[in-house]
Amino acid sequence: MNIQNNYVAIMAGGIGSRFWPESRTHLPKQFLDLLGTGKSLIQWTYNRFKHICPKENIYFITNEQYMATLRQQIPEINDANIISEPSRKNTAPCAAYFAHKIMALNPNANIVMSPADHLIMDEHSFERTTQDALEFVSKHKAMLTLGIKPTRPDTGYGYIQYDVEQEIDKVYRVKTFTEKPSLELARTFLKSGDFLWNSGIFVWNVQTIMEALEHFLPEMNDVFLQAKNVYNTPAEHDAIVRLYPHCTNISIDYGIMEKARNVYVIPSYFGWCDLGTWESAYDNSEKDYLGNAVLGNNVMVIDATECMIKAPNEKLVVLQGLEKFIVVDTPDVLLICERNREQQIKEYVAEVKRNKGDRYL
Repeated sequence: MNIQNNYVAIMAGGIGSRFWPESRTHLPKQFLDLLGTGKSLIQWTYNRFKHICPKENIYFITNEQYMATLRQQIPEINDANIISEPSRKNTAPCAAYFAHKIMALNPNANIVMSPADHLIMDEHSFERTTQDALEFVSKHKAMLTLGIKPTRPDTGYGYIQYDVEQEIDKVYRVKTFTEKPSLELARTFLKSGDFLWNSGIFVWNVQTIMEALEHFLPEMNDVFLQAKNVYNTPAEHDAIVRLYPHCTNISIDYGIMEKARNVYVIPSYFGWCDLGTWESAYDNSEKDYLGNAVLGNNVMVIDATECMIKAPNEKLVVLQGLEKFIVVDTPDVLLICERNREQQIKEYVAEVKRNKGDRYL
């Protein structure tokens, strides 16, 4: 496999509302250092992929309003490698746009589509697994996803059932996709042993995904075909601004992966976490002897246990008597929320919008 044929699209257009009030519309979670590591999530993601393909083959797909922030955080990236989405339309239009753009550049391309906000603990293992995936799709007409062995019956993830008897070089054919099941169903999946979490990291050859788009999303495919002669030219941006509103808002999971028969998965073990909620931040942060995860240099905890606390370094925060709470302090918003209610933070954000407008979003 020629490494020059490997391309990565880092999807970085989301708002990250479940990390409110730290994550805001003007500066969402992918651009934040949520775990106190010294790097933002998108910087970690970019560094991870530099070992998998040439850096000139790494692209960022983001909303227009984040382009300046992206340039600031990844100064070495060329403007040509920043793809601007005119509007948020979910992952299928994003994947389709990138496939058409790269097809015009290199019809032999192998592509990784990756979110910008994942936490990967074992980067060497991730690198090996991703290289194996790219090798597989370069030889087989397959659309592949990296699956994560579930550790709990989580209802926030999609699940992939794979056929243990249909295996090629530790790559398995997918039987079913199930998006965010009920708790009872998630428990059943965990017990069965043949289900994996869907990491949302997809790998395919450009020819394979183009065929899938033509078959499963023909109207969307036709939208991007209209720009066939202007990809990778100065006229591309204006064409996409004009065409993008005609795309359906749909995920690649629903649009293609759940319907196609040539979908495969690699069971993966690289310390993956979809850093999507304050609970996931709590799980992946260091704790004190009372189980508190404290991000902030000026926090005093007195008789409080198993709390997730984030505060500015310059602000003194004294916390007493709370058990299993999320406390996030920002210059203009203070959130105090029970940890078992954290899935409702999106609802709180909607309530803030209704009562206070966009000022605190």
